[in-house]
Amino acid sequence: MNYTFELPGEANPLTSQNLYNALRSAASPYQQQIQTGAQQLQTWEKEKGLYSSLQDVFLDQSLPLEIRYLSIIHLKNGIDKYWRKTAQNAVSKEEKSVIRSRALEAGLNEANRRLALQNALVVAKIVRFEFPNDWPDVITTLIAVLRSSTQEAPLNPLRTSRGLLLLLHVVKELSTARLQRSRLSLQSVTPEIIFVLGRIYVEKVQRWRGFLEAGGEDEGGALEDVDQSLLAIKVIRRLLISGYEFPQRENDVREFWGIVRSQLSDFLNLAMKDPQPLSGEVTQLVEKHLLQFSKLHLDMARSHPADFVLLPDSIELARDYWGFIAKYGESFGSKAVKMPAKTQSEAEIDESDKPMAERLSLKGLLLLRACLKMVFNPAQTFKYRKAEEKEEQMVATARIRTDLLEEGLVRQIMEIVVSRFFVFRESDLREWEDDPEEWERKEEGEGDSWEFSIRPCAERLFLDLMINFKDVLVEPLLNVFVSVSNSDDDNILFKDSVYTAIGLSASVLHQHLDFDAFLTSHLANEVQSVFPGATILRRRVAILLGQWVSVKISKDNRPLVYQIYRHLLNRSDVLNDLVVRIAAGRQFKNVADEWEFTADSFLPYAPEVLGRIMALIEEVEGTETKLALLNTVSIVVERMEHEISPYAENIVSLLPPLWEQSGEEHLLKQAILTILTRLINAMKQESRRYHPMVLPLIKFAIEPGSESQVYLMEDALDLWAAVLTQTPRPASSDVVGLAPYLFTIFDQGTENLRKALEITESYLLLAPNEMLEVDMRRRLFHSFTALLENVKNEARGFVTRLIETIIRATEGIDGALEVVAADLVESGLVGKIMDGLRGTWEAHQTTGPNKHYPPLEGLVETDYFNVLARLVLGEPAIFIITLKASRASCGEDVEMVMDWTLSEWFSHFENIGNPANRKLHCLALTRLLETGEKWILYRLQNLMSIWTDVVGELTEGAEDKGAEYVMVSTYIRNVYSRGCNPDKHSSSLVYWDSEGLAPHNPEAPESKRQRQILFQDAVHRVNMVEAIRNCLQSVISQCGGQEIFEKEWLVHVDKDVVHSFGNLGII
Repeated sequence: MNYTFELPGEANPLTSQNLYNALRSAASPYQQQIQTGAQQLQTWEKEKGLYSSLQDVFLDQSLPLEIRYLSIIHLKNGIDKYWRKTAQNAVSKEEKSVIRSRALEAGLNEANRRLALQNALVVAKIVRFEFPNDWPDVITTLIAVLRSSTQEAPLNPLRTSRGLLLLLHVVKELSTARLQRSRLSLQSVTPEIIFVLGRIYVEKVQRWRGFLEAGGEDEGGALEDVDQSLLAIKVIRRLLISGYEFPQRENDVREFWGIVRSQLSDFLNLAMKDPQPLSGEVTQLVEKHLLQFSKLHLDMARSHPADFVLLPDSIELARDYWGFIAKYGESFGSKAVKMPAKTQSEAEIDESDKPMAERLSLKGLLLLRACLKMVFNPAQTFKYRKAEEKEEQMVATARIRTDLLEEGLVRQIMEIVVSRFFVFRESDLREWEDDPEEWERKEEGEGDSWEFSIRPCAERLFLDLMINFKDVLVEPLLNVFVSVSNSDDDNILFKDSVYTAIGLSASVLHQHLDFDAFLTSHLANEVQSVFPGATILRRRVAILLGQWVSVKISKDNRPLVYQIYRHLLNRSDVLNDLVVRIAAGRQFKNVADEWEFTADSFLPYAPEVLGRIMALIEEVEGTETKLALLNTVSIVVERMEHEISPYAENIVSLLPPLWEQSGEEHLLKQAILTILTRLINAMKQESRRYHPMVLPLIKFAIEPGSESQVYLMEDALDLWAAVLTQTPRPASSDVVGLAPYLFTIFDQGTENLRKALEITESYLLLAPNEMLEVDMRRRLFHSFTALLENVKNEARGFVTRLIETIIRATEGIDGALEVVAADLVESGLVGKIMDGLRGTWEAHQTTGPNKHYPPLEGLVETDYFNVLARLVLGEPAIFIITLKASRASCGEDVEMVMDWTLSEWFSHFENIGNPANRKLHCLALTRLLETGEKWILYRLQNLMSIWTDVVGELTEGAEDKGAEYVMVSTYIRNVYSRGCNPDKHSSSLVYWDSEGLAPHNPEAPESKRQRQILFQDAVHRVNMVEAIRNCLQSVISQCGGQEIFEKEWLVHVDKDVVHSFGNLGII
């Protein structure tokens, strides 16, 4: 019978029958019913009693399995979301108590393994939240269950298995907890668990080993014993690592370590017998025991390195692992280049189903790497605490160095790794042939994937050995290399493995190997030779050059390297199969991204190399491969700079189809945006012709509410900034039309805010008239006001810089400053600045116990005063009107406002370190004299003090104090002094030849705009000495002459201050 809901979700009360109906619909094979049931369950998520009711359904064993399974899944998910006390609509304390009281018994009596597993996960999640405070007896209860089910008659195998399963997931959850409280709680119960589980494990192993040796009729019981011993060792393994601070100091740990040590060889012999007498199921369970042993050994070496070494027989254990690895290596690599027929067992093997010998060998390689780290990376391996621990660590390190890593073994490891584990297997060659693109992608895997595959792990181990035992290994490796490279032997696989070793150890061998000679005498010929297996060697040459190019390839040989890659990318050569060409395309990134790469030397090869890589991008199908090749092109574009222009059209034509093909692959879209950014920056103003393609992509990526915004915003902003930087005036309406999208980013206040502010500055430089239109200007000011209140200090400085730029944009336009100033007041922006300054001034008036901390930090206060200074330089009268309007609501008149403002301004002046800012403020305060107001004339002493300081700084070293020298800001010095060789005087004069500072190479249009606005700035245009002289003469004239000025105002200035100022000879 089909169940459907006619009523909306809210109309269905939470009852047992309704819950059952909803679960049944959610478990239905019909999509509509699944959606209806899922929606109803989601509606009930916040209802009281839902999760205890779900547990009721799970406990009812008369219900269908799929209904019970769905109920426990929803219960598990609900615990994740609503079990925390701080969660919104959290599960009530009473309901939690009900669920806890039934959870253990529900799992212990559950016959179905799948349901028991989900219930164990539920219990573990609850324990993570509530042990030990709200559920202190959960572990002791499980221990009691295991004791009674294994020691008291009648024995109950089901409760034993389920108890072990529950305990496994509880321990797994607690062992991964980060809270110190959880770790200490686990450690407190570990000894008791180990005591009980150790006995169970030993007993179960003895029983099933006895059955295998003597035989019997209870095969089912033996299988049950193997399964239970496996569960027990899984729990014990985790407890030995997480349950003890110093495992090797505990007798129980040392005893169990010895048991595992003896069983390792026993179980290994059992699992490796040929022919295998055991059934497939039993063999698989024995192999799982072995893998648990190897995980225990590896985890101990990584988590407790000193304890691993000091535990009984650990050095011999490591040697035994190497012995097993060496034996496995005998059958690892292929003996010849051949492509055997595809077989199910190898070609379709799953990662988790790799042969036990391979997985055990992998763990052994990882264990050897861990031992190497103990000796050569102790700071990252050991955690020094007390003297006793430090002593243990020193003993452990010495033991590893002397007893394990002796020269003979180190040399043997290197030889076997290179000769066996670097060699391709038949399955590798077959996969190369069957799915070349996927095979190449896996071979180039990055991140931590090396931990899950033999060859990459062997490569890491080899590199560790080469770095730390170069004195021992360099000579034998080079001997083999010379022998192989000069031999006509057709063992291409072995030559490939030796070349692999030479590439990996480039940083070690560069002082011992003349790679340039090898390149010209061998590699250049080998990539052109035709022989069986040539594709293997060609791929290796592409990788080898990519590894050595940044280490030791001379400038004279760079053209030869480009020729080799051009050849390897040639599709018309049948030996350059897809793997070879993809490898060459990937590795050329390393060549282009190298320090000594120059566009001039690469230009003769650029058309073919770039053309072939772009054709390869169209040929391949995998997203990751396309990404890698696009990244190569992107790097080439960046390194060639303006020389890329002749090839830009071909590159750009490739991108729209890729964008369409990418679908939901946002990584590919990100790569496309990145390459466009680099192309725009490289082509400077010539990139304008690509705006019709680029601007819609930016709009697509930054559109509010767009799903792609999350993934593409950062790259789109970089592209947007590049477009503005490289666009000459006048800007098109399409470019300006993107500006309103900035306001959404301002409102979000995310990590993209800084880039949005940079883009805003670019717009103000590129299209000041459009950006200062009424609507846009007012929206900007309102956004800036909000940002000043909510962002960090660094962003505040950027906002105030934008306000300065806007104020400066009004220079020379009649009435513009007055309009802008009025909007600054209306938006609350000036009010926000003045509130911050007022609060800072008030805080500075407090002392002692009543002292208040100012709301503005020093740099932010300087930024705020920069804005005021720009208003003053624009027009002092407008500045006064603006301040009066901004403080009108506070009941302050002009005199009051100027009194505390000037007090704080002069007080803060000594904290301004940037010479350009000091001069800016000095000019502004000087111009206030033009008002002739008493509130500034009363500050004549302050003015003379800063005049003396600033003019002294600016004229330091000049014979004529009237010829001003400026301490040029770092920005000017770094950005605009390239290509100039000024003499002593012209290097610091106010009056600069701005065009003389332009770089010789093509520059970005925005650089010209920045230079233009920089040299129009009063700070770098106005002579400070003359500005002071003119203002003083004007004031003296307004006062009725020098005598009256001295009598009414100068008399109030300290004589020493007047004397110091007079020494400047300004007036």
